[in-house]
Amino acid sequence: MEDIIRAILLGIIQGLTEFLPVSSSGHLELAKYFSGDDSLAQESLLMTVTLHAATALSTIVVFRKDIWSILKGTFQFRWNEDLAFTLKIIVSMLPAALVGIVFEEQVERLFAQNIPLVAGMLFITAILLFLADKARKTDKKVAYGSALWIGIAQAIAILPGISRSGATISTAVLLGIDREKAARFSFLMVVPLILGKMAKDLLDGNLSQSSPQLLELGLGFGMAFLTGLLACVWMIRLVKNSNLTYFSIYCLIIAVLSFTYYLLNNGWSVQ
Repeated sequence: MEDIIRAILLGIIQGLTEFLPVSSSGHLELAKYFSGDDSLAQESLLMTVTLHAATALSTIVVFRKDIWSILKGTFQFRWNEDLAFTLKIIVSMLPAALVGIVFEEQVERLFAQNIPLVAGMLFITAILLFLADKARKTDKKVAYGSALWIGIAQAIAILPGISRSGATISTAVLLGIDREKAARFSFLMVVPLILGKMAKDLLDGNLSQSSPQLLELGLGFGMAFLTGLLACVWMIRLVKNSNLTYFSIYCLIIAVLSFTYYLLNNGWSVQ
């Protein structure tokens, strides 16, 4: 029963925090820490991949018309706006793909409930969100150069505590891109990476080393998908209406509380 409750909670956390700019990876690490889950990242890999698959599916559902239009335009094999958008997505994927391939082992070691790291990265997320909310509104589209910078922000967001959506949307807005276009690009650019990572794990056989039961995986997937749908739609509205400061304050509070709790329970010794 405890494992089922944990799966449901992790699903809700993943669904909400994948889209809301508060760091899904950071919150999952905090959830594991405070629930006393001492499993290593590799041991919970199957659940992690399942939760990310659920949020990828919710993104596809929300942006199904956009994705279908982009695919149709791309496979016309002639220059058009949809093909250009696809190329920008590819450009944005390169930094994160490079980091994931070259520094895979180093990245995995970061996911060991390193609470000081998570708290510090949440603090950085809070600053980014605050700055983005104060940025001047424009109607600028995503260009190839800005796609690369947004991709670099996505690569940095591999660190637990840096919100992927928060980092990419904030970077885009600070580059002068229209807020709604920034949110759309941020959510669409991550889908190929998630699917690619899932394919790699399947080919490597890494998922066979994980232990969650089918019921736990199903409940986690379902909760992540449903909450992901709601959070994705909500986030687009929040970005458009410049309401990111509230999440900046939230990230700051969580960073301070989690870091303080860690210090009080570890003799003021930081990892």
